[in-house]
Amino acid sequence: MKLPKEKRNQFIFTLIATVGVLALMWSYLISPRQAAFTRVSTERNAAETKLGGIQNTIKHADTITNELVNVMQTLSNAENDMVSGDFYSWTYKTIRTFKADYRVDIPEIGHPEGSDTDLLSDFPFKQVKFTINGTAYYHDLGKFIADLENKFPHMRVVNLTIQPVQTTSGNDEKLSFKMDIIALVKPTSL
Repeated sequence: MKLPKEKRNQFIFTLIATVGVLALMWSYLISPRQAAFTRVSTERNAAETKLGGIQNTIKHADTITNELVNVMQTLSNAENDMVSGDFYSWTYKTIRTFKADYRVDIPEIGHPEGSDTDLLSDFPFKQVKFTINGTAYYHDLGKFIADLENKFPHMRVVNLTIQPVQTTSGNDEKLSFKMDIIALVKPTSL
């Protein structure tokens, strides 16, 4: 199609003006709206994900509550065996009662000393440290220590020293021992 030069120039000008107007509309109207739509869509997806998590938590609230009650009961049970009241009487009674089932002779239980916990830093409990001395056969002593730490998970044996007991008969199987025991104090006792 042959158009006259004037018509052709008008057509080209109209075409350039249309493309310019479309480009301006794209950059000032459509592109910002498209970016806003993408941002809102992303925020909406994040909000829906968060809402799903909240609904899931609400749905499992009874389970979480039961788990919390179980943990609180476990903590309460663990705290029942912790040092409370008079430190010396608790220490003496606990060690004497516990050693009754073992062939371990403990004639001396040292005086307990309360202090801040040095086993773990920033630990919310206080501790009591006391020393026990005695004699026992090797296997009996090992069983006593293992069972003590298993029955009382809040106690730890530290600074254990063992030496053979010298007897006149030459029987060197018995050992004398000295150990420090660190026990956590029930928070209400302080």
